[in-house]
Amino acid sequence: MGMIAIVAVSAFQNLAMTTIMPVIAADLHGERLYSLSFAAPLAAGVPGMVLAGNWADRAGGRIVAWVSAAFFATGTAIVMLAPTMPVFLAGRLVEGFGAGAIDVVLYVLVARVFPAELHGSVFAGFAAAWVVPALIGPALAGIVTDAFGWHWVFAGALGIAVVAFACLVPTLRRLHPPLREARPPWQGARIGWSVGAATAVLLLNTAPDLPGPVRVVAVVVGLVGAWAALRPLLPRRTFTGGPGLPSVVLLRGVLAAGFFGSEAYVPFLLQAQHGLRASTAGLALTVAALSWASASWAHGRLGETRLPAARAFGVGLALVLVSLLAALAVAVFDLPAGVLVAGWFVGGAGMGVAYPRTSMLTLRFSREGDDGFASSALTIADASGSVVGLAVAGLLFTAAGGRDEPVAFTLVFAAMTLIALVGIVAVRRLGAVPPPPLSGG
Repeated sequence: MGMIAIVAVSAFQNLAMTTIMPVIAADLHGERLYSLSFAAPLAAGVPGMVLAGNWADRAGGRIVAWVSAAFFATGTAIVMLAPTMPVFLAGRLVEGFGAGAIDVVLYVLVARVFPAELHGSVFAGFAAAWVVPALIGPALAGIVTDAFGWHWVFAGALGIAVVAFACLVPTLRRLHPPLREARPPWQGARIGWSVGAATAVLLLNTAPDLPGPVRVVAVVVGLVGAWAALRPLLPRRTFTGGPGLPSVVLLRGVLAAGFFGSEAYVPFLLQAQHGLRASTAGLALTVAALSWASASWAHGRLGETRLPAARAFGVGLALVLVSLLAALAVAVFDLPAGVLVAGWFVGGAGMGVAYPRTSMLTLRFSREGDDGFASSALTIADASGSVVGLAVAGLLFTAAGGRDEPVAFTLVFAAMTLIALVGIVAVRRLGAVPPPPLSGG
């Protein structure tokens, strides 16, 4: 229950943020930093994930959870009280560091507390934790913003987070540290590379606010720096789609880039070009979260015999591509808002099929004692993929003229579709998958 509550808090925070961010950007005069508002916590989460993974392998995870929660709560408080966009972004960085570390703690909890045959059901439960926030989160965030101001949305999120962590505390007592001789060393190099990766992707996301020639340099340095820094943090051959864990991690990254790089602009498009209020524009996020949870539940019920890994990934990727093409069609041909909402419902189902399977296979491909590294690698791919997607989207959106130019949204959704197509490589190179520990799991 504690883990489900933590996931629910994260769901509410994400859905609320995506819904009301256009309002926040206008209020704080920071529209040019729109993408950075989403990218900042994801980038900061990368060193949080690496540090948490290494620390959890050494200490068992209990102290990691407490420190992570403290960072998350502090960051949310800063965001809540932010009077300017720079302060808001600083709070998002602190909040993201804590959130990234907590994600790893949850994976470690699943690996060390639950038997392997229940992992699929637990991850389905994580997806189900999005249902209530999906039903009320976007609308509630929009209503509170319209009635009282966006600051109160984060005040509510902070209160929910405190209660959620209190529910998690009893479970944390089961995370005992390993024997001294079994503890891995501190991985200072990996932690340093994670800071470098976060810096590089943040540089990418600040590029839209830089003058022309400097922007080009920032993009080149950011891309090369991100590639160089992420290589030591991920399994070998991840970028070339090596069989097994590398392909799983690659697929997670490109799905995150394509889907979340686009999702930040879905309510934006509905508000800018269709005139919807924040509370109404969040409907697309609601239906996607519901279809995600439903598809994840169905995925867990079907089992691996009826839905093997390659087929699950293929179906999930295909549905995500349908949603991106629907968003592109709405931007290009000015189709009704309902087309975008329906398309995002399909995309959520695709993510609900693919994401739990990547989580399951990550734990299965990892050895005992390496689950912290494997879990941090998957969450790093998730976060860094999202940040790179947001960076590309932000660059194209700003270069095309922003919300007043319809072509800006067209370029965003076209680019995210191309990124998601890379997932085909990962699916084809997955290779042999170890069988489940028990039939029907």
